[in-house]
Amino acid sequence: MRKTKLVLGLWAAAAMSALSAPSLAEDADEQPTYQTEMEEGRFEVRTYDPMLVAEVTHRGARSRALNAGFRRLAAYIFAQERPGRDQSETQSEPIAMTSPVIVDEAEEIAMTSPVMQDPGREGAWRTRFVMPRKYTLETLPQAAEDITLTEVATRRMAVIRFAGYGSNRNLAVAEEALRDWMAEQGLEPIGAPEYAFYDSPMVPPQYRRNEVLIPVAE
Repeated sequence: MRKTKLVLGLWAAAAMSALSAPSLAEDADEQPTYQTEMEEGRFEVRTYDPMLVAEVTHRGARSRALNAGFRRLAAYIFAQERPGRDQSETQSEPIAMTSPVIVDEAEEIAMTSPVMQDPGREGAWRTRFVMPRKYTLETLPQAAEDITLTEVATRRMAVIRFAGYGSNRNLAVAEEALRDWMAEQGLEPIGAPEYAFYDSPMVPPQYRRNEVLIPVAE
């Protein structure tokens, strides 16, 4: 119990700092599977396999919404708050940690809006935890009403990877660089960007892995 509280506290600190959304060690955590179609420096085009996620949406600036969403999902995976957790063994079992934590804007952006997004803008932000591959929708523990368990279908994503802090400014700079590269490669964006964070605040900034991902046409 003490270890669980310690881990939860570390994760909560990461969300509150809005520097990165955490995993305790990138190499030790299960991550989504994908095939790399193209790679050029820190840019990639990936095709992701289907994955299960637990997601929750909060309104506000990205950092505040991530903080709230992170805490809510952490309580679910650590079995701190689940329906019937005291009556069912399945409902009381923690779910293994995975990485990354994914954040995107939950509301669709009108076509008249600028192509670039402001990661710090007020809005509805969705936080996602990727579930371990051993689970199905049927075998995942039941979640509270505000948390959605769903499968994300196969998709093709353009990606830029960068180290340092996952600040609004760094995300915006990375997104602009990614869009420039996509234009050079003739890649057509078909959705809003997502922000993925892999490391805890214990990891020095220069070793942290952050990504901006944009869905692209086949």
